[in-house]
Amino acid sequence: MSPITATTTEFNPAIEDWQGPFGLPEFAAIADADFEAAFAAALPVHLAEINAIADNPEAPNFENTIVALERAGNLLNRAASIFWNLSSANTNDTIQALERKLSPEMSRHSSAISMNAALFARIDALYQQRETLGLDAEASRVLELTWKSFVRSGARLDANDQARLAAVNERLATLGTAFSQNVLADESAYALVLESDEDLAGLPDFLISSMAAAAEERGHPGKHAVTLSRSIIEPFLTFSARRDLREEAFKAWIARGAGEGERDNRPLVAEMVKLRAEKAALLGYASFAHFKLDNTMAKTPENVRALLETMWGKARNRAAEEAVDLSDLIAAEGQNHAVAPWDWRHYSEKVRAARFDFNEAEIKPYLQLEKMIAAAFATAEKLFGITIRQQDGIKAYHPDVRVFEVLNADGKRVAVFLGDYFARPSKRSGAWMSSFQDQHRLAGASGHEEQIPFVLNVMNFAKAAAGKPVLITMDDARTLFHEFGHALHGMLSNVTYPSISGTSVSRDFVELPSQLFEHWLTVPSILREFAVHHDTGEPIPDALLEKLRAAGKFNKGFSNVEFTSSALVDMAFHALTPEDAAEIDPQAFEANVLAEIGMPSEIVMRHATLHFGHVFSGDGYSAGYYSYMWSGVLDSDAFRAFEETGDPFDRVTAEKLHRHIYSSGGSMDPEDAYIAYRGKLPSPEALIEKEGLA
Repeated sequence: MSPITATTTEFNPAIEDWQGPFGLPEFAAIADADFEAAFAAALPVHLAEINAIADNPEAPNFENTIVALERAGNLLNRAASIFWNLSSANTNDTIQALERKLSPEMSRHSSAISMNAALFARIDALYQQRETLGLDAEASRVLELTWKSFVRSGARLDANDQARLAAVNERLATLGTAFSQNVLADESAYALVLESDEDLAGLPDFLISSMAAAAEERGHPGKHAVTLSRSIIEPFLTFSARRDLREEAFKAWIARGAGEGERDNRPLVAEMVKLRAEKAALLGYASFAHFKLDNTMAKTPENVRALLETMWGKARNRAAEEAVDLSDLIAAEGQNHAVAPWDWRHYSEKVRAARFDFNEAEIKPYLQLEKMIAAAFATAEKLFGITIRQQDGIKAYHPDVRVFEVLNADGKRVAVFLGDYFARPSKRSGAWMSSFQDQHRLAGASGHEEQIPFVLNVMNFAKAAAGKPVLITMDDARTLFHEFGHALHGMLSNVTYPSISGTSVSRDFVELPSQLFEHWLTVPSILREFAVHHDTGEPIPDALLEKLRAAGKFNKGFSNVEFTSSALVDMAFHALTPEDAAEIDPQAFEANVLAEIGMPSEIVMRHATLHFGHVFSGDGYSAGYYSYMWSGVLDSDAFRAFEETGDPFDRVTAEKLHRHIYSSGGSMDPEDAYIAYRGKLPSPEALIEKEGLA
């Protein structure tokens, strides 16, 4: 079948024809205003391709149906990959306006495909005779996943229910976009500008430097600003001696999405929860949680709750012990206030310093961002036999973005990596991995050629003052390794079909490669080589490494209460029936869930509902935030495979890890992939031990 081309709508050809270095888009040749015309062309072209597959007079076979679907949509994929990455990492009014317009349009487009009766009839016919088609394991997996995707998207519903499901999906897309834009607006608008030296009491030099840069960026030269970027707000809460300023900044941080008027996310969350429950019921599930978990490793809400409740009890008990330590310190300092949430980081840092003769300020001079990036690269090179080389002079979508070429052991380019490391008002908070194109080997004449992956890491580190090195915390360094683990999952992908490439795996398996990669950050040989003092160049002393190791399980009650409470609230929202979800006050519901589980008053959820972007900016992690913990069970056990050899870079173990976890994409069932690597599935005890909660 010959490719269908766009002939009726003029658009900037640079959006489809990528002529930049290494085959990247020529970002400088694309204006924000170009995207509307590109989508106007791409959507009907893709629909025409789909209709051609559905209406093919030939009997369905794997090539003319499944492979044809895999190849369809080149223009749309390219326009979407550029646009949605910009909408997260470098947005503006023009992009946000089009995002609001496109979100429901893209939902309608998706529904038109998944509810195409003739198309599903062809897919279903193949699925019913799958055992007789002579497909290899990867092709069989693609057929199975395609069929399930269509069924889960309403392909077997009657016309009335399909129409209602399409309307629900469209409205959910609109609400998710509004939610995300509201949170970004709150984050971008806030800055606590500090006017005097007294306001800086207790703050280390590295933080003062970052706050000066943030203030200048926001039009307050010569002053210092606390922003809601984690790389500023968290160390400010840790080190500031000004309890009044800690309280003010903390309350702004947790109030994102809770403002009055247009930025109020309460009605958006209430409607999303209601619509998700209705969607699940339409598809025959007891709740949205049952729907989302049906095709994951966890399988059921009951299995998820069993894991979360096991961890919750242990975390809450440990947090109670930690709170006593903080209260004792507050009293010892002559203060008479209780431990408030804006106090926890400040006093726990003091307790850690006293108990382990160690504090964050002591290690931070050894954690230069550039060196930690190099550490992540060197770890990947040693494990997987690749080489990562920065390519200067290549313009990406923002001047801060760096471009790297990734080569295999034979010197062949196998991926392109883009690193976007610094916070800015045009970028949503947090850290993530994305891609501009995914790996596959499906060469053909349909406009889709065999391709290498173009993978992106986006983070929000605070810039330092001019001429100063960017110093990061140990948590920041873990985040960097975590996201590069995701990036490796995309870059090392080695599959035939686009739909199962890289991170296209179940939600509670996708965090395994990222969380596992974090373990190499604290491998002594890595720290000794790359954790060097920014002034002297001296490697981190062995004594400090030992203190870091000894303090590694400190404050784990707090961190696990933060996380697990968020996961339990997520599950509670999405376990509601349509009747229970009909009239819901999100903040009251959240408060009730927290009261039922006995949430400590000194700690808040890591992500309060009204800015819980994982769950409400889209449905990627809805009823799925638990997956970080589920993958934690896996990663704790997976790293043990290296520990059992006595070598964190054991060649045989690394090769198995590469083949079964990092390169297999969605070509295998996750349990089968893990067993192929490790020989067995793990139990939660590995995670409990890792977190020091045994």
